[in-house]
Amino acid sequence: MIRLFLLLAAFFGLTGVALGAFAAHGLKNRLGADYLAVFQTGVQYQLIHALALFGVALLALHAPSRLLAAAGGLFTLGVLLFSGSLYLLALTGLSKLGIITPIGGTAFLAGWICLMLAAWYLRA
Repeated sequence: MIRLFLLLAAFFGLTGVALGAFAAHGLKNRLGADYLAVFQTGVQYQLIHALALFGVALLALHAPSRLLAAAGGLFTLGVLLFSGSLYLLALTGLSKLGIITPIGGTAFLAGWICLMLAAWYLRA
């Protein structure tokens, strides 16, 4: 679990920076301001949750738990569904993809709840 979350954190961080640069330089003249903002929102949430996954992995080194595993899994699902749907929406204009975005957002929220509960039950 720890190795997987560290790898995912690094991957999401790497691709988040790359996608942010791609949006700023490669998409700036191809997308309208609205879609560019949608894409950047996906990047922002991906980078935030890359750091959250990194934190989950570090905490799991000292106090592994099912709640931490759930938090990491939910953060990963959130990046894939929330950020992924925003990227596809911005690049394709398919508004039906917007139905997926709230599912990813809910996964993020559930991940933070799991992390909060893991902290609550932590024996330090």
